[in-house]
Amino acid sequence: MRTEDSKRVAVVAMNDGFYVTRVDGGGHEVIMATMPDFIHDLSKAELHVHLEGSIEPATLLEIAPALSIEEITARYRYDGFIEFLKAFGWVAMHLSTPRHYAIATRRLLARLAQQNVRYAEITLSAGVVLRKGQDLDAIHQAVREAASESPVRTAWIWDAVRQWGAEPARRVAEAAVSHREDGVVAFGLGGDEAGGQARDFGSVFRCAKDGGLHLVCHAGEVTDAESVWQALECGAERIGHGIRAIDDDALVRHLAEREIPLEVSISSNVCLRNVTSLEHHPVRRLYDAGVPIVLNTDDPPMFQSTLEGEYRIAADAFGFTEAELRAVARNGFQYAFAWQPDSKP
Repeated sequence: MRTEDSKRVAVVAMNDGFYVTRVDGGGHEVIMATMPDFIHDLSKAELHVHLEGSIEPATLLEIAPALSIEEITARYRYDGFIEFLKAFGWVAMHLSTPRHYAIATRRLLARLAQQNVRYAEITLSAGVVLRKGQDLDAIHQAVREAASESPVRTAWIWDAVRQWGAEPARRVAEAAVSHREDGVVAFGLGGDEAGGQARDFGSVFRCAKDGGLHLVCHAGEVTDAESVWQALECGAERIGHGIRAIDDDALVRHLAEREIPLEVSISSNVCLRNVTSLEHHPVRRLYDAGVPIVLNTDDPPMFQSTLEGEYRIAADAFGFTEAELRAVARNGFQYAFAWQPDSKP
């Protein structure tokens, strides 16, 4: 323990954060919030979370009761990005009705509400839905109705799978445009970054933008900084992950000067070995360089993460202060595509 007599403040280190006690002017001890409490109390936005990747094993068992919990949990273990994509696809293939997507939406939003998340932009793998031959309109109606039951304000990003080529992606973009007045705010490009360069989808991004949608793109997650440059050339307004930008000083300056945010998911990057270790994650360096950072979960149960947990990691592993975490939380609202607050978060 150390005490600053001039301020009469005592700081006590704890295993799960810290708390502060102080003596007020009347001689009464005041207990101030722990870091976990501080993080919980922050109003937060989640801008990068995949609906299919948000499904807890128990929820998948509810959706597909013929599976066993052992089989499901085994699928949630993988070695590297490609194995993860296979696991993600396996989960998605068990969503066979609009009701299944609605269940996933309710469970995700319930968990976000418990973490004081006030706004979420949820990515739906519309490219997967179309490839399965499912009714995308019916699924959208189901998830919208499910989301309307939650206190978390929700918007939707429809995502195409880059390794499947430009034409399937164009169908996603055109479908997304048709729902831009019905909760879809952006078109995104995901999948195997090494399996499809962003510039190959330039006309698809233009189609989405001309149709009134915002643009996002996974880039600089598993390949290199050039992938981020290509996403920017295609008009991406936010970059999914983007951590390899740290390898290009000019790109870092560009992102900072143009105030282009990176949707950073620390646990995802570590779990998928996109960084060699937690200590080597560039989130601190990117933040210090002035790049707007938004913390996200990506696919929370698949990486054993929560949004509160990502903030905890930023504090514990990278020394983010309360003021810096407030700034990161504000970024989540500032760079959202459809947040219209009644008052400031």
